[in-house]
Amino acid sequence: MATILVTGAARGIGLALTEAYVARGDLVLATCRRPSKTLLDLGAEVIEGIDVSQDECVARLEQAVHGRPIDVAINNAGVLLSEQKGRYDFAALRKQYEINALGPLRVTAAIRGSLRSGSKLVIVTSRMGSIGDNGSGGVYGYRMSKAAVNMAAVNLAHELRSSGVVVGLLHPGMVATDMGSAHGVPVDEAARMLLARIDELAPDTPVTLLHANGQHLPW
Repeated sequence: MATILVTGAARGIGLALTEAYVARGDLVLATCRRPSKTLLDLGAEVIEGIDVSQDECVARLEQAVHGRPIDVAINNAGVLLSEQKGRYDFAALRKQYEINALGPLRVTAAIRGSLRSGSKLVIVTSRMGSIGDNGSGGVYGYRMSKAAVNMAAVNLAHELRSSGVVVGLLHPGMVATDMGSAHGVPVDEAARMLLARIDELAPDTPVTLLHANGQHLPW
């Protein structure tokens, strides 16, 4: 039985990943700000009150994990805020940066003592953070924050390599969630593909911007 940590586990992809890992018989530490009834019913160990945009979450999460070894840590918590074309809402830009870019660093700081050789640190990103794939512009906060977390993943890979920790950077695809599209793939299918890519991560796996379907995306 592996120990899996999932952030943003109350709904969407985080909830689907939690359900998939619980079904495999793993222990899931499911973090969220407020748990949903569906999450509470899954049988995961729910750690609520974790807001990855707040520095205080580091100490709170560290205390909850209490040094237990973590095999897979999935930084899934994220936000996409709507924007008006030609207008820049700097408060909204900062909020997305705090959650999408700095959130995974806060979580990593909190669980650093629980990562061992062979542990996997995964960041759920988006191809909207790809500079080479940006053919339409707009969505400044989401694009910029995801581009920043892509860089953070590469930095973390360099930093943690000597400890034997593997870093993965995964784009789930267009998913049928409130952050995605009604025409996207079902959330359980996205979770299944993500889980397969996470299983494939190995010590010699280079950090790339990888689609859940296995396609390599441009930086």
